[in-house]
Amino acid sequence: MKQFANLIRTIDGTNKTTLKVEALADYFKTAPDQDKLWTIAILSHRRPKRPVNTTLMREWATDISGIPMWLFEESYHIVGDLAETIALILPTINESSDKSLTTIIQELIELRKKDEIEKKAYLQENWLKLNYYERFCFNKIMTGGFRIGVSQKLMTRALSQATGIDKDILAHKLMGSWTGENTSFQELIYEDNEVAMRGKPYPFYLAYAIENEVEDLGNVTTWSAEHKWDGIRSQTIIRSDELFVWSRGEELVTDKYPEFQAFLGKIPNGTVIDGEILPYKNGEILNFNDLQKRIGRKTIGKKLLEDVPVIIMAYDLLEWQGKDIRNKPFQERRALLEQLLMDLNQRKGGINSAQTSTSSSSSLPIMLSETMTFDSWNDMAVERSLSRKRKSEGLMLKRKDSPYLVGRKKGDWWKWKVDPLTIDAVLTYAMRGHGRRSNLFTDYTFGLWQDGELVTFAKAYSGLTDAEFKKIDAWIKKNTLERFGPVRSVTPHHVFEIAFEGIAPSKRHKSGVATRFPRIVRWRLDKPMEEANTLDDLKALIPKDGS
Repeated sequence: MKQFANLIRTIDGTNKTTLKVEALADYFKTAPDQDKLWTIAILSHRRPKRPVNTTLMREWATDISGIPMWLFEESYHIVGDLAETIALILPTINESSDKSLTTIIQELIELRKKDEIEKKAYLQENWLKLNYYERFCFNKIMTGGFRIGVSQKLMTRALSQATGIDKDILAHKLMGSWTGENTSFQELIYEDNEVAMRGKPYPFYLAYAIENEVEDLGNVTTWSAEHKWDGIRSQTIIRSDELFVWSRGEELVTDKYPEFQAFLGKIPNGTVIDGEILPYKNGEILNFNDLQKRIGRKTIGKKLLEDVPVIIMAYDLLEWQGKDIRNKPFQERRALLEQLLMDLNQRKGGINSAQTSTSSSSSLPIMLSETMTFDSWNDMAVERSLSRKRKSEGLMLKRKDSPYLVGRKKGDWWKWKVDPLTIDAVLTYAMRGHGRRSNLFTDYTFGLWQDGELVTFAKAYSGLTDAEFKKIDAWIKKNTLERFGPVRSVTPHHVFEIAFEGIAPSKRHKSGVATRFPRIVRWRLDKPMEEANTLDDLKALIPKDGS
């Protein structure tokens, strides 16, 4: 545990990527293999299931620290991190533990089976045998991810330095449903397990947003464009007569979309399709808000399947006839994908088209994302202006000769999103932020006018400068009306311009409207609150064909 805690301390103490990679690479060269495995698992969000809930952790920590719960909660709001707060309030003991990271994790796994008395004794005993950073890591393993600026890309760089294995190969090996409990470091890094590889996705290729003029990309005829669909990025894998569906967040979501079982026996084995899961019914794409009804559900009932059927909007082919074809030019991969879908369409049943509802059992829930070429950037801009009408967020631009790369790379793929929608709203509630902003009120709730009252419609916590956040924080502390736990209602006064990517009707929100990715654009010091927008103004932004 000491070696792992020292690694986290080193990484947490620097903003320099080179130093983080150096520390990780040194750790991967010297740590025991099983500790390396669990370190990779923890940093890639594969920690074991927590054995103790955070409420009990709070109670037991205050019990041995001798402070009242109200003081703990106040400290937690200031620190902003539960694991760190517990590590700080516990008494300092001049003892130490020689347990390895693997031993600690194995004990925590076994702890899940124990009763509450045994759990309390175990936690309190170990808290008093670990130094601050060891406690912090111990708590983090139970409470959540290590937000210390270590991305999967950075970790694979370090592993590549330590093992000599190409980082792109490692990125692929680290994908999939492995855990520290079902594999070993040797199997994960050095071996190709046929069973494990069967459902393993490829690392996703991600695009950068266009920051300058689109014309800077050069000759428009070298680019292929398609709409940027607003759904869930996924890979659909058919291998050995099995179906695997992965989201971009490396979550296996096969069971969430039973419609896709129809691909088995129709799409040949050895096929991996990159695409977007979209809600689609009666010949049209629904709103992302409709898709959210299926996200997070443990079970998908018959009614939900009928109300919100889904399709794969396919736009790339990564594996064909069992061969990795990511190095082929985009045009060649697309030609193979188009031929695949054409063959499916010619068979009995065919595939979905813009005129076919996915509720029909005679069609496969898959469509081809149309690629477009243009003679001028102006013509492409015209198509981009139609994005919201087509239920997309803008355009994806892909160089025709581009391979399918790993991670976010500049040069071959770009996203050219439409300008966001905006509305002027009044600040109504505030909460403290997290991390370095944990001592400031930076998480805000906003309202719009309706019949002389402000109706809440969105929350946002980004878009202002540090100086602006400090000014608003000071104002909030002087203008608090009521406190509801960590939330404060404030005197309506300040107006902010709020931007968002999309908008749809919603029965789950008091305003009757759901906005997509709301964030603060600017503080409207020039506008009195009486001139903020109304709820009707917001609803007027909903597309006319919205439902």
